Amino acid sequence: MLLPAVAWGAGEPLARRLVGALQSAMALLPSGPVLLNSYIVDTGPELADFDITQANAAYVYDNALAGLALLAAGDRASAARIGAALAIAQTNDRFWKDGRLRNSYQAGAMTKPAKLPGWWDAKTSAWREDPYQVGSQTGPVAWAMLLWSALDQVDAANRAGNWLEEQLRAVNGYYGGFYGFEPNPLKLTWQSTEQNTDLCVAFRKLHRMEDADHAGNFVRGMFNAQTGVFNAGVSPTGSRDDLLAADAGIWPYLAGLGSAATALSAIKLLSHGTGVGFSAASTGIWLEGTAFAGLALRRLGDVRVNKFRATVEANVSPSGYVYATVEAAMPTGLTVGPSLQPGVPEQKFIYFRRPALAPTAWAILAALDVNPLAG
Repeated sequence: MLLPAVAWGAGEPLARRLVGALQSAMALLPSGPVLLNSYIVDTGPELADFDITQANAAYVYDNALAGLALLAAGDRASAARIGAALAIAQTNDRFWKDGRLRNSYQAGAMTKPAKLPGWWDAKTSAWREDPYQVGSQTGPVAWAMLLWSALDQVDAANRAGNWLEEQLRAVNGYYGGFYGFEPNPLKLTWQSTEQNTDLCVAFRKLHRMEDADHAGNFVRGMFNAQTGVFNAGVSPTGSRDDLLAADAGIWPYLAGLGSAATALSAIKLLSHGTGVGFSAASTGIWLEGTAFAGLALRRLGDVRVNKFRATVEANVSPSGYVYATVEAAMPTGLTVGPSLQPGVPEQKFIYFRRPALAPTAWAILAALDVNPLAG
């Protein structure tokens, strides 16, 4: 396998190791279209809820990002297996026929219809599914569009883009997506800076420039001149969310919607020594964000890139995947989604220290100096 010129100097051995881990995971699966587990969960008699609910989950964002990382490493065949799996899922949903993707599918060989993740609840003797996993958010769909565009699968990408236009276009930017189960999932009318950044780039790749500008203008409008960073987005009522999140703070720079100053300000405010947190609410280092912050620092000529790379390299698991966090658990300041049951509080979104696909893919892209949000 031929790797492009690397950015981190000593990053080529790291890139080769991480790419090898992805290829090894794919080699264990049947030939043909497949999706990779997003997390390598703990096993045993006393499992945490996280390990139960994530055991067979292959998130679309994570897999699309992994496909882009494999492409960056020169392994188009493996990337195409992921792209094909997502295309099959798009046209073989158990209910929807409109071009959307779910947020997650079952890991492994893609089937027709596409299987959704879930788990057996021994207490109720029933199969259960997660309302976020079976929902559809704009960001994951945008990342699938980015992978499809890179693989020249423009029909699948445009079908997804048409669904976004028909279902989630707002007066300014795009809404968050849908949460919950068919036939009537809850429409999420908040709007995300991160997701609109993704959409701007995805529509650019498809030469849908009016759609790209519609998303990009929302992102530009989220710049906070008082703090020098981008806010996370707006609530369903239109009020601005002042939370600083790593993707909302750094990705606009990578997408050409922000500046060097906005990225550096976000990294400074989110830094925990030699890495960044998920958001201002985080108390430790989030390794996915540390990897893409490292990519930004490299492009800015900032020497801190070496310390960020060292943090990522020090947190590669025995499986070859990068852990999600340095600490055992890390708050994000967000919730997984709204509560669908009266009297039941919203579930907090927490990252746990498990080997994870997304930070592994971002670490590959950073080591190879490949920006998936460029262009």
